[in-house]
Amino acid sequence: MAEPGDLVEVSVDEQHVALVRLDSPETRNSLSPQMKEQLIAALERLDGDPDVRCAVVAGSEEIFAAGTDIRVLAEQGPTETDPEGAAFWSRLAAIETPLVAAVCGYALGAGCELALACDLVVADERARFGLPEVTLGIIPGGGGTQRLARVIGKQLTMEFVLTGRRFDAEMAVSWGLINKAVPRRKWLSESIQLARTVAERPPVATRLAKRAVLNAEELGVSEAIAAERQLFDRAMATEDRVEGMQAFLEQREPEFRGR
Repeated sequence: MAEPGDLVEVSVDEQHVALVRLDSPETRNSLSPQMKEQLIAALERLDGDPDVRCAVVAGSEEIFAAGTDIRVLAEQGPTETDPEGAAFWSRLAAIETPLVAAVCGYALGAGCELALACDLVVADERARFGLPEVTLGIIPGGGGTQRLARVIGKQLTMEFVLTGRRFDAEMAVSWGLINKAVPRRKWLSESIQLARTVAERPPVATRLAKRAVLNAEELGVSEAIAAERQLFDRAMATEDRVEGMQAFLEQREPEFRGR
């Protein structure tokens, strides 16, 4: 339940899925300092909750999230830095719980970067993405240029970053940038269903698997493979591994307990 002044609503269902909704219609869900702090605080709290196995980050029917609050940036001096803004993205990257972005409407600037920073993305087929920062005389600062280039390549990234043009969900699917584009009114239910599928899996293993995949972006091949083996060894030491394999051999449904 949201309290007065809350910009983020959080709920957890019986299938171990948390729904985190950005709720600031008057600012078009802009990622203001207050919004970012409430969002990351909620995700960190859920990350420490053993009852939460996957989280969905969503906006409204009209907009997923606009960029950083321009009013805040406009007041910054030319030599001022934003350590708290940078810390938000670092803290987001440290979340171990798998995250699904549920995108409807616009995901622009930092809102686009937020979607790309999640592990899975489901979008309404009418959704629009973009990194328009160059039109304001700045550049993306939340990892957008890097995440976009690693998926769609240098040339397309240059086009959309240098022009600030938007791209649609169909294009994003064809590039492998998002997982699926779904018919109108199904974006949230499809996102939750995908999250529930993830939540059905052993939670320690999904967290380790998430880290292994992210290492592919952050480490060299040899180092990433060595890290993957270490993560594999950690998974082998879990009670869920024993349960999963025993259930497979006994041809029954496993009961994973996150241990």
